[in-house]
Amino acid sequence: MKKTYSVAILLLTLVMSAQEKKAYQLFEKKGKKVSYAKLLKSAFNSDVVLFGEYHNNAIAHWLELELTKDVAAKKEIVLGAEMLEADNQKQLNQYLNDEINQKQLDSTARLWSNYKTDYKPLVDFAKENKLPFIATNIPRRYASLVSKKGLEALETLTEEEKSWIAPLPIPFDANLPGYVNMMKMMGDHASPNMPKAQAVKDATMAHFILKHLKNNAVFIHYNGTYHSENFEGIYWYLKKSKPELKITTIATIEQKDIEKISADEYNKADYILVIDEDVTKTY
Repeated sequence: MKKTYSVAILLLTLVMSAQEKKAYQLFEKKGKKVSYAKLLKSAFNSDVVLFGEYHNNAIAHWLELELTKDVAAKKEIVLGAEMLEADNQKQLNQYLNDEINQKQLDSTARLWSNYKTDYKPLVDFAKENKLPFIATNIPRRYASLVSKKGLEALETLTEEEKSWIAPLPIPFDANLPGYVNMMKMMGDHASPNMPKAQAVKDATMAHFILKHLKNNAVFIHYNGTYHSENFEGIYWYLKKSKPELKITTIATIEQKDIEKISADEYNKADYILVIDEDVTKTY
């Protein structure tokens, strides 16, 4: 009787498990499942959190906001994002300080098309709680300039323009796997300047993160996963400037089965956010 009862419980558990529909699962870098609580603890104990997202993934954006709220409940935080460019910091500050409204921000800053659904909740959280929000990315026109003419072209900028990018000269390692893979992916269309344009974004975001670090605070940065995965990109520039920094990285991937990841995905980040590929996209 006892054996029959145990089997019935096991079958019921399996049925209930099969009926559960999860949108995401977290893994540590070697592929072991971990809880959100562990990620949160790691964030608490970090100087910087690099949250690598898919720009159109609703779950990634939701978790960014939840993590931000939960860290802010116990630690001082600074927020920053790739999606806002450094020369729009003035307008962003005006919005945060209630000097302009959302409509005025829309007309004076270069906001992404999905700003309202995906990034405004983060900016408004900063506004409501009087937290700094840093526009960390290089103005896109200068990244485009690098793509066409190389890093040397940045020397032609004015002093004001140079204040919106990482200090020159910008270190660049063409042998970093991320930049090598970018060249391979582009095939015959590849230009030696393409990874340099990516690097100037990474270097600039790292620069503004470092510039706005606070003692005993966590800087939470939102960026495309490619900018920080495999402990490269922004991470590489942060560590190059300040090796002692405690950084937690999060990478995002989408796949059908969220209960396991392949060895190919290992070491993408300290925490790998696996999201059901059928999750609604924001654009």
